[in-house]
Amino acid sequence: MKALISDGYEGIESLRVGDLPDPDPGPGTVLVRVEAATVNFADTLMVKGEYQIRPDPPFAPGYELAGTVIVANQAPGFSRGDRVCGFAFHGALAEKTVLLAQNAARLSDSIDADVGSTLPGGYGTSYHALVDRAHLQEGETLLVLGASGGVGMAAVQIGDVLGANVIAAVSSEEKEAAAREAGAHEVIRYDQTPIREAIDTVTAGSGVDVVYDPVGGEITEQALRSTKWRGRLLVVGFAAGGIPQIPLNLPLLKGNSIVGVFWGRFTQEEPERHMANFARIVEWAGEGKIEPIIQKRFTLDDAAAALQWVADRRAVGRVIVNP
Repeated sequence: MKALISDGYEGIESLRVGDLPDPDPGPGTVLVRVEAATVNFADTLMVKGEYQIRPDPPFAPGYELAGTVIVANQAPGFSRGDRVCGFAFHGALAEKTVLLAQNAARLSDSIDADVGSTLPGGYGTSYHALVDRAHLQEGETLLVLGASGGVGMAAVQIGDVLGANVIAAVSSEEKEAAAREAGAHEVIRYDQTPIREAIDTVTAGSGVDVVYDPVGGEITEQALRSTKWRGRLLVVGFAAGGIPQIPLNLPLLKGNSIVGVFWGRFTQEEPERHMANFARIVEWAGEGKIEPIIQKRFTLDDAAAALQWVADRRAVGRVIVNP
């Protein structure tokens, strides 16, 4: 099969399009013909060897996808010809891939493959973060950092569905427009105003209940300082590159919590909860409650350029590869 191939951990520049053996669907899995794969920042880290998971080369990166089942091997609920979305920790940027049945969900006819490919990881991460980890409540104030990226925009939409007051933090006019389209009630431009000052302005000095942070770097501590009593900082990732060093007197003084969000491990440690979350996300998508903003589409031949687009932080919404 044709795939984007990493022969080692030498970065995006070393990726090539070539042939890999068709994957073998073992018991409890489905073999899927990939119609759409969503590119994530994690994919750009994996091909450099900087992600938590390091597949043995050669491998195809990419973990979110949608397509059609070719083979269902002892996978209850799935049959040949089913339209599905799902995730594998790598292998999505290829013509075919294998999914564990617990990591796949059937798609209704109202959800096309491009939209379906965005649902498992981006929305899965944000739903797990906001519902399972932060216990976000209706009427609370949610600050989403990096709100124009894939998981950030998913957090904006899910926060809105949950009834929170959603503040999106972005760094350009284009990203502001996308965040508002996604459902943000307020938008902070931290390229124009220091973030603590901006939070103070939009909340009339009261601060925020929950910070969703896939960015890291210096902005994390500033956002934590703007939380309310019993606020929660969700540590989702470090797209800015720097891992924050947080003074521990901050959570002490405010009685707040710094909460880790590792969605990938959650799916393995709590599979039943994960499957329930996944079902809810697909249900919301079918009902039109959540709808990804898709910025660009690439062919498999240009898939390395799609990863570079995301790595360069040019993505506003989701970036799709259509094998």
